[in-house]
Amino acid sequence: MLCFDLLAAAAALAGTAWAYAVPQACSGICNNAHDPTIVLRGDGTYFRLSTGGKIAIHSAPSIRGPWQYVGAALPGGSSVNKAGRDDLWAPEVVKRGNEYFLYYSVSTPGSQDSAIGVATSTDLVSWKDHGSTGIESSRGAAYNAIDPHVLKQADGSFVMTFGSWWKDLHTVPMQNPPHRVAAGQTPRQIAYDPKTTAVEGGFVFPWNGYFYLFYSKGACCGFDKNRPAPGAEYKIMVCRSSSPTGGFVDRNGADCTRGGGTVVYESFQFVYGPGGRGCLMTRSKILYYHFVDTRIGFADGQKRFGWNRIDFSSGWPVV
Repeated sequence: MLCFDLLAAAAALAGTAWAYAVPQACSGICNNAHDPTIVLRGDGTYFRLSTGGKIAIHSAPSIRGPWQYVGAALPGGSSVNKAGRDDLWAPEVVKRGNEYFLYYSVSTPGSQDSAIGVATSTDLVSWKDHGSTGIESSRGAAYNAIDPHVLKQADGSFVMTFGSWWKDLHTVPMQNPPHRVAAGQTPRQIAYDPKTTAVEGGFVFPWNGYFYLFYSKGACCGFDKNRPAPGAEYKIMVCRSSSPTGGFVDRNGADCTRGGGTVVYESFQFVYGPGGRGCLMTRSKILYYHFVDTRIGFADGQKRFGWNRIDFSSGWPVV
């Protein structure tokens, strides 16, 4: 894939059309991987947690696989008393000491009656649910309380990015340990597109003095039944800031609370609607996501796990 990477970087620097690398190899169970989060355990085992199946867990010796099913993170569902407590979405995992914190969404499609819950584990296999983090929403709120990402900062504190549609992405400080929102703190908006509001799933990745806000934009689901207009499907976007909690702009300097945003990865060749993204630092920097492989099918259960190396040498991520 080195040839594709060099072409993409050259195109980005020249301001010409983007070129993308196809998703890299995946073996084993690579489908039904909606909204994946990847964690590398200390023994070298990779874990993939994803939407559905009460947070389905898969593991592999390499990010390439072979991926095998481990079980459900919360087989009894969530203790959060909201509709959707048995159909949990968009997991996110962060480590503090020897303990892993799993954040998940409790909601139903098209609803703003939502909450972000948390569970803990020491092995990434058996999880203890702790219920709501205190980030909840109801009809008429300024945000939708789903799609969490928690960043552990250099000083040991934690900040959560979350949101979907309904005024898009927000951020809020967390307690330490990060079971709940910090006392007296209220969420603030960090990304918003007034033209579509179809922005969700923020992920903040620190690199070389900047914080890169990756997120998904566009229609995410049900492509087998209702295909959006070309270009209106999911794509991966990015903005950056010197702070993880605001001031994000795109490559052209446009404010990301006013519709700014730079495309990182979008539909091309057999890749359709990539999104639900995250970043992993191993020996190289990895962007991972789900996507529809048009050669296989467009149903939500057919979404596949994808990953690529990303290059920041231009100051912006290039796949």
